[in-house]
Amino acid sequence: MTLAVTLERFWAYELMHNPIWKWLALVGVLLGTFIVGKILSVLLAGRGRRLRDSKRTATLGVLLNSAAKPVQMTAFALGLYFAQSFLVLDADAAEAVPGPIRTFWLQLAKAIAAVAVAWFVFRLVDILELFLRKWTSRTRTTLDDQLVPMVRKTLRVFIIIVAALFVAQNIFRMNIGSLLAGLGIGGLAFALAAKDSLANLFGSIVIFADRPFAMGDRVVIQGQDGVVEEVGFRSTKIRTLTGHLVTVPNSIVANEAVENIGRRPSIKRVLNVTVTYDTPPDKLQRAVEILREMLTARTDSFPADQPPRVYFSDFNADSLNIVVYYWFAPPDWWEYLAFTHEFNMELLRRYNDEGIEFAFPTQTLYLKPDGEFPAALRHMDSPGPRVGT
Repeated sequence: MTLAVTLERFWAYELMHNPIWKWLALVGVLLGTFIVGKILSVLLAGRGRRLRDSKRTATLGVLLNSAAKPVQMTAFALGLYFAQSFLVLDADAAEAVPGPIRTFWLQLAKAIAAVAVAWFVFRLVDILELFLRKWTSRTRTTLDDQLVPMVRKTLRVFIIIVAALFVAQNIFRMNIGSLLAGLGIGGLAFALAAKDSLANLFGSIVIFADRPFAMGDRVVIQGQDGVVEEVGFRSTKIRTLTGHLVTVPNSIVANEAVENIGRRPSIKRVLNVTVTYDTPPDKLQRAVEILREMLTARTDSFPADQPPRVYFSDFNADSLNIVVYYWFAPPDWWEYLAFTHEFNMELLRRYNDEGIEFAFPTQTLYLKPDGEFPAALRHMDSPGPRVGT
């Protein structure tokens, strides 16, 4: 048997009603479209990366980069679609209506093309994310920065659902109505079971709309005092001052009072300076003046509209009370503690230098002898806390 006869018989050999050369042509078409799609994908991705690095053409760069992979899949779908035109896919090639194999072949090609389009739209969300990040960078709060990935995830899930429903109904001719009706009944049961999750979801929407705090703010929610680290669809994560990470459901955050310590303009201090009852009026006046002098020397640490105040306020049971109010700004806790430390040290030194004694709870007891109290004690006025018992 000659080589020519062997080749002739090989080319004439039929597989599933098609000669072998048609199957080789099918492989060639698919391979060719795959190579063309790969080349286009590499070119678009490379060009997109270069344009994306420039601020002026960043949007175009993201667009080209988003189309790179879907173009390759679209080319493959086109090759698959045109390849079926020269194949006999059903036993009866004379049928005017395509048989089940050709129908499935065409559906598969259309489904791949639809998935490629959905993939392109899926990746176009990056452009929206780019615009949202530019917008959030202009705002003072960082809470909306957390909104960007949430919007991106939501849109992508929506695109996947719409694409799946489109392919199922318009390409594979599935009855989506009955499926959705069944899902509606099941969805009602699911909604009842997941009502807490839905409450947390709506709570997150309220948080992003109302903005009671920003990322990095120190807040107090249900007794949890800490810094906001993350706001998600379900919960808000707070890093407490002890270093623990507390997760608070967003439904609670939306319905509870939120104390935002991070937004206070200053830190208020109420200092009660107590001196002994035997302090003469002139020394008591000097005690008040020392405090006012110290506060006047530190006016740079107080807001202009909230000057510090000092008053002789009360006759306590065991002391004379001088109350001091001041508001420290900016509201940095560690700077406030350093300021308080230095203020207290100077106050202690100056009072000691002036001979002004700080009071502490004391009580003088008079023990009654066997007889009555002496007349001097019976008629003695005991000032302040030194009362006879």
